[in-house]
Amino acid sequence: MHGYNHFIDGEKSDLPLGKIVCVGRNYAAHARELNNPLPTSPVLFIKPNTALTAIDPQIIIPTALGECHFETEMSLLIGKQLCHCNENEATAAIAGVGLSLDLTLRDIQQDLKDSGLPWEKAKAFDGACPSSAFISQAQAGDLQNQKIRLYKNGQLHQDGNTSDMLNPVLPLLTYISQFFTLLPGDMVLTGTPAGVGPLQVGDKLVLELSDLIHCETEVISA
Repeated sequence: MHGYNHFIDGEKSDLPLGKIVCVGRNYAAHARELNNPLPTSPVLFIKPNTALTAIDPQIIIPTALGECHFETEMSLLIGKQLCHCNENEATAAIAGVGLSLDLTLRDIQQDLKDSGLPWEKAKAFDGACPSSAFISQAQAGDLQNQKIRLYKNGQLHQDGNTSDMLNPVLPLLTYISQFFTLLPGDMVLTGTPAGVGPLQVGDKLVLELSDLIHCETEVISA
């Protein structure tokens, strides 16, 4: 970890740094751009808390391990335990809403997929989840009508809306809780819209969640 703490509405939270449950292929256009079939149920994988790092002012990529791709996602901070929960319980457990990058070592991931092996080396490495501070759910408003944008070196690459999720937030949290108990301090990454691509050292990124969260960062090497 690289000096990351949970902040909600500008105040440091006492929630611990927990696991990060990620959802693959939750936007149809993104699944298609990587030539992946649309899933019939949520595709889940986990990053450890050692993947957490602050999203600004710099993010570190492991340049010796092939292409590292950006995937911009709305992230949720969990404030209450969820196990076999319903949607009302899921709503009450969302302590914060933020932005995260699901950094992916794409060459390694493809090799692992081709071999029928798990993705952890490509998705769960140290620093693989740069994340913003959070805003409260009350400040965020409708979670199914949030714009997600990423600009790289001034050019718009990702421009999606959470209304396009195949699995909306509340059904997604209830589904996850059937398999993994979500604990206070855990995070859920809700999937990335289309437009993902490789990062290079020196790239300057701007990430936005509607007009609520704005982050600027620069890519540096490990």
